[in-house]
Amino acid sequence: MKPVLTAFAALLCISPLAAQEEDFRAYTEAPRLLLRPQRLRLLKRERERQSFRWQQLDLLIAGKAPMPEAGFAFALYSQVAERPDACRHAETGAGKDLRQMAVVYDWCQSPALAAPVRQAADRAATATDIPTVRSRAFAAMALRDVEPEWSEATLKQVIVDWWRGKMVPKIRRGEALPREHTYALFELLHVVRDNLNIDLRDPVQGFFRDLPVLHLLSYYPAAYPGPENEYRIPYYQHDGEPDLRDAVISRAAELSMVAFDNNSQTSQAMQSWSMQDRYQMKGTLGAVYEFLWANPYQPGITYHVLPNVFHDARSGRLFIRSSWEEEATFFCYDKGIGQVFTAGKRADVKVSAESEPIRIGPATVLVGKEPTVFETGHTMEQPLEPGERRQPESWFIVGLKKDVPYHVEADDEEMYQTMSDAGGIVSLQFEKARPMTVRIHEPRVP
Repeated sequence: MKPVLTAFAALLCISPLAAQEEDFRAYTEAPRLLLRPQRLRLLKRERERQSFRWQQLDLLIAGKAPMPEAGFAFALYSQVAERPDACRHAETGAGKDLRQMAVVYDWCQSPALAAPVRQAADRAATATDIPTVRSRAFAAMALRDVEPEWSEATLKQVIVDWWRGKMVPKIRRGEALPREHTYALFELLHVVRDNLNIDLRDPVQGFFRDLPVLHLLSYYPAAYPGPENEYRIPYYQHDGEPDLRDAVISRAAELSMVAFDNNSQTSQAMQSWSMQDRYQMKGTLGAVYEFLWANPYQPGITYHVLPNVFHDARSGRLFIRSSWEEEATFFCYDKGIGQVFTAGKRADVKVSAESEPIRIGPATVLVGKEPTVFETGHTMEQPLEPGERRQPESWFIVGLKKDVPYHVEADDEEMYQTMSDAGGIVSLQFEKARPMTVRIHEPRVP
């Protein structure tokens, strides 16, 4: 018994050390990129049932419609329809796009693409933007069998050096990730977790917990009519009409979020938001993502349970909707620029002390002027509908100095100190609605 006990004790001693060592070598079988067995089975069932999403993709492929991401589209079609001949079109359609080349290599097992994928990934080795790093991770995962050491080293660099070393600190500092990169980020999350059993969200759970609500609240309320379907438009700060490609990729992002974490309440609310038929993408770019990610069998709950006010203190942004209806009034404040959307039109908000208070649902936006005292006599009391209960009031004072302390003096309350956030926003909460005057100023220097 003694030798056995000694060996067991030794095992206990080394186990904690072994548990700390991460393995960046994937032991999964191809295809490894996004089309893991469970999802591929679901998509093949959709083909057998001749679902509308499958019929739309099949129609575009059979009709030889010009696909913006032809490599991605034909490779997906080849796997679901079990048509190896489609891989020839996928190889040609991928062009020199690293992400598409990696996907075609992985899904079609195209040996001719192995060298170009490795070369393109090496050329992008110094890139730090999310889409390019995602594509390098795709390449490393796809080439796992033919370049095992390079694959492991590349994935370790992406996860340890780039994500944990650079991106996690940026998120913790409140540096907003580009909204248009959300989909690329979730492609990376899917592939890393599917093949390495590593959840990249772990160091910044709070950010990812809030992300679905932030994502939905940053759409303008009104639908936008497109050539094939209606779109929800993410807020933007440039002039002119919206870019519908951004709208497509934004919808793909929310569909992939639901697929990544389908048990959370916010994901289930996002599921009901996403499954409205009028927004189902039918165009040559969107139909591919619609078919890949949408799961109409996933249960959902009404998105009306989500908050319609989100103050992202980490990055200094504010999004408000008066309701979750399409006729709602919308307000956002980002990078010092305010915007209001109402009655189908958007307009910039002048950040000056002369601006009138903006009342949206239970929230009021007021514009302060640094560094002087801010004072308002705005009446918070609002008439109630029959049976409606009074909600707590939220005041957001924008246009202040960033990351500095302010003293707050409200009628009949003791003065207290609060901090402005990274965007110069101070958030004030009042449990009881009543007319009042609030003064906010920087601490006076003796």
